[in-house]
Amino acid sequence: MKKILALITMTLLFSTKLFAQQEVEMADKMRADGKIWVVVAVIAVVFVGIIAYLVLLDRKISKIEKGL
Repeated sequence: MKKILALITMTLLFSTKLFAQQEVEMADKMRADGKIWVVVAVIAVVFVGIIAYLVLLDRKISKIEKGL
């Protein structure tokens, strides 16, 4: 089991270094146009929405648990 885990870890480490050297034209173009901030903003809004939903859901579940 330890050998398999070590093999998987080494494979992931080497593969990430190979992929990191590739250039992504789309990302460079978006950075140049300033549109990358739109993408970052949309991702941030989605994460804030998920966190808000989970907080509200937790409050509702807590009220139900206290009622029982």
